[in-house]
Amino acid sequence: MTDGLVWGGLPIAQLARDYGTPLYVYDVSAIGSQLAALRDALCDHVEIYYSVKANPNPSVVRVCVDNGVGCEIASAAEYERARAAGCAPHRIVFAGPGKGENELAHVIERGIGQIHVESDDEIATLGAIARRSCRDVDVAIRVNPRSAAAGGAMQMGGRPAAFGIDEERLAEAVSLVDAQGRLVLRGLHQFAGTQILDARVLVAQWRHAVSLGEQLAALTGTAPHSIDLGGGLGIPYFADERPLDLAILRTELRGLVASMPPALAGSRLLVEPGRFLVGPCGVYVTRVRAVKISRGTKFVIVDGGMHHHLAASGNLGQVLKRDYPLVNASRMGDDRRERVTVVGCLCTPLDTLARNAELAPLRPGDLVAIMQSGAYGLTASPTGFLSHPMPAEVLVDRGKARPIRARGTFETPLVALPVS
Repeated sequence: MTDGLVWGGLPIAQLARDYGTPLYVYDVSAIGSQLAALRDALCDHVEIYYSVKANPNPSVVRVCVDNGVGCEIASAAEYERARAAGCAPHRIVFAGPGKGENELAHVIERGIGQIHVESDDEIATLGAIARRSCRDVDVAIRVNPRSAAAGGAMQMGGRPAAFGIDEERLAEAVSLVDAQGRLVLRGLHQFAGTQILDARVLVAQWRHAVSLGEQLAALTGTAPHSIDLGGGLGIPYFADERPLDLAILRTELRGLVASMPPALAGSRLLVEPGRFLVGPCGVYVTRVRAVKISRGTKFVIVDGGMHHHLAASGNLGQVLKRDYPLVNASRMGDDRRERVTVVGCLCTPLDTLARNAELAPLRPGDLVAIMQSGAYGLTASPTGFLSHPMPAEVLVDRGKARPIRARGTFETPLVALPVS
């Protein structure tokens, strides 16, 4: 019998028996390894804040917080998850283009490090809340940079965007913040793109953020307390992609820090990775239900699908749909390969997890594992579609496993209110 996939020191087959399929499994040691590698590249020059949206499971957030990182949030619910994970309020920053007034009031009442303002209306709303609560609120201006600073698989700036205040309006934004009375301008935030695998592109964006920080210092007469360089650190998903070269990042960052202008003496640099920290730690495991041939194409039908892992189906922002790395987790030692299309159990052709993948021969009952699945998996997916039960999530740490999300049932696939 050939060996099966082992994750975090435990056989995937054992985890599938214990917790059922479909199943997400996250390896604690992989998060620690990614964080250690990034810290080495950043050389203590840049503080790390985990982007909770990448994987908001409270246990995953706690692993990051226990490793000494802050949290970047995009909702009041993410704030509560960060706090429940032990993150101190002053180590939380709140970004996002459409923060609700109730969310802003919630985090102000409970304490927060910074709120990153992204529009004139948000500045006015936040100012009114601060005055009503009789509290000063630390803010940073999120800037939508010029096009030359944009980049990545999905651009977050450099063109008309809901994100941030246009770079050319920075002086106006400073005046708007000052006019509110109880808003304290403490920093600047730039997030120009996501899933960046070229270290030099990343550092070029960071250099632009530093130049914006220098402009802010000139406008206010003081160095900003912090410059948030954003996230965007990518991981390889597809065959033609290579990992972010951390050695280049380290060298380029040293040059950036050495050339920091005197006006920014004392300014903290922040970076907010999410995918980079937790993406490689996760695997999505699904079991084969049937194998069929239709007009010459072999289809492998599994018990999971896009309702749990939308990104793997290519329907979360991909223009050209390409396959995530996946394996026959039941037959890792089988060198034979056959070309198959792996589809989920939903009644839509969009529910395709792999197209013409070359895998060891699959049979009903075998396990398929989709790698690089620790970020933008379950909570970035349409889990209510067809009302299938929620999959379990399991954390593995040095050969020990514990469930961190219970499996749903047919009767209660999602939390529902009782019928009155």
